Amino acid sequence: MFKKILASVGIGAAKVDTVLETEHLNPGQKFQAQIIVNGGDVVQEVSGLELALMTRIKHESDDGEYFTNHVIEKWHIGERFTIGPEEQVVIPFEARLHSETPITEINAGYNYSFVWLETGLDIDLALDPSDKDTLHIYPNEAVKTCMAAMEKLGFSLIKADVEQGYLKASDFQSLSGCYQELEYRPNNQSIFGIQEIELSFVPEAHKTHVLIELDRAFRSDGYVDLTIEHDQVNLSTICDQLERLFA
Repeated sequence: MFKKILASVGIGAAKVDTVLETEHLNPGQKFQAQIIVNGGDVVQEVSGLELALMTRIKHESDDGEYFTNHVIEKWHIGERFTIGPEEQVVIPFEARLHSETPITEINAGYNYSFVWLETGLDIDLALDPSDKDTLHIYPNEAVKTCMAAMEKLGFSLIKADVEQGYLKASDFQSLSGCYQELEYRPNNQSIFGIQEIELSFVPEAHKTHVLIELDRAFRSDGYVDLTIEHDQVNLSTICDQLERLFA
């Protein structure tokens, strides 16, 4: 009885561990994992498992900036099952990352972009043990080439973070409830009077949309956008397109 009471408050309860085939992924990529449940000290009923794709988002208030965790996507896995003491249950799992998953592998002066998978057990009369697995998210070719074009045009990536909200332009809008901002500044005085540029990406299956916020010295801030078809990714072309948008 004492062990059952301890298990009901999470001591000696079943534990979960998600083992990914790889932690190095691209937004929208399929991933495979094995979810391993190890029994505790007593028999327990598991009502199911939940796997959540998480990131950290920035909020701004009068008191300054602060960060909270945000669920990009969530999956419910499996049916109710019973697990005995020290028993192990292995559940194979496959899913696709959300196409708007923030990029974490960025060479920025300040990178506040983090993504992870969090696995939890729904155990009757017990706390939910959880397992966190950090993901390394790389840009797709369109995003990578756009970032290379910014560098070629004389801009440096200063900061990357993820903010709460949605992006919307005439031809696209985001869906995940958060968006990543890449903040660039010119290496030298810009001929366009640009002090800062923020890029946000909304990838789809065959194209990537780019929302661009321009902070100019002599004009009010403004937004422009660009769509890059995935079968037409070309560094020179994107450089030309960005220069026209910045003028």
